[in-house]
Amino acid sequence: MFTNRARIFVIGAFVIMLAVAIHLRVYEVAAVIVLFIGLLIWGYFKEGTIILAAKAFHNKDYDKAESLLRQVPNPGWLSKKRRGFYEFIFGGVCLQKQNFDEAEKHYEIAAQYPLRSANDHVAALVHVANLSIRHNNYEKAKAYLALADKHQEKITSKMKEVISRLHQELDKK
Repeated sequence: MFTNRARIFVIGAFVIMLAVAIHLRVYEVAAVIVLFIGLLIWGYFKEGTIILAAKAFHNKDYDKAESLLRQVPNPGWLSKKRRGFYEFIFGGVCLQKQNFDEAEKHYEIAAQYPLRSANDHVAALVHVANLSIRHNNYEKAKAYLALADKHQEKITSKMKEVISRLHQELDKK
């Protein structure tokens, strides 16, 4: 749960403590400090700034959320849980900025990873279906709605209503 700048600052503090521990010949403490530095570096690659971006997104601060998401050096290095959440939040940011092509791409990727709940997974599928309808790609929309329909028993009534409206819109086409 660090920004990259905060992570660097904390690693710097640990490096100073490591130097002091080695100078005082307290190698057990030095080993623990190296372990903490390793965990911070591991977190940089596997966890990223996703939690902070999610908080910013939840507070409707989309510019901050996008900035935090862009601090992730390579989304492919994120853990599976974080990658899905990264793509889901980035899709939401793109949707808010009305960049529909990017949003569709991110939601498609998010649907391939495990998300927090079945409702979030279905939300990603529904977003792709909705954006596909906007782009007149009805076959793709039907396919994603079919995937969403498989989770009917696990989703909220609001999500069921959205799926129903999309089915009605597709039936009109």
